[in-house]
Amino acid sequence: MNDTKAIDLNAHALSWVGKIHYDFGFLVQKAFSENGLDLSKEQWSVLKRLKVNDGQPQNDLAFITHRDKTSMTRLINTMESKDLVVRKSDENDRRVNRIFLTDYGKEIIEKVTPIMYNLIPAVQESLSNEEIENLITTLKKIKSKIEEIAE
Repeated sequence: MNDTKAIDLNAHALSWVGKIHYDFGFLVQKAFSENGLDLSKEQWSVLKRLKVNDGQPQNDLAFITHRDKTSMTRLINTMESKDLVVRKSDENDRRVNRIFLTDYGKEIIEKVTPIMYNLIPAVQESLSNEEIENLITTLKKIKSKIEEIAE
């Protein structure tokens, strides 16, 4: 029989990180919906990365958004069907798909950006600047430890 004690998930930081991630995703989805935007949090993640560097290879987008190739393909397919992005073969390597924003995708970015810039401070308004800095420092330590263990 295993001699470990039962874990109280409410007493562990990572459980709270997961809960906050889930709840914030729900809040983002609600805000998009209330503003008449047919957009998921995952689609927004891709759009904002393309805004910084349009025409990125699909595999690079998968890596930076922490998705496997199959789920990224499905996500890009959905985004193409919504006319948010277009997939084009790389001129030098036809095996590489580059993802570009459409004009409509650029419009959606302009509509979503102010929603996100209002939502994030609203969520953090009950925290002092010092609490936010301490939280970020603590989360960076946890991320670093996870990376160290994963090596």
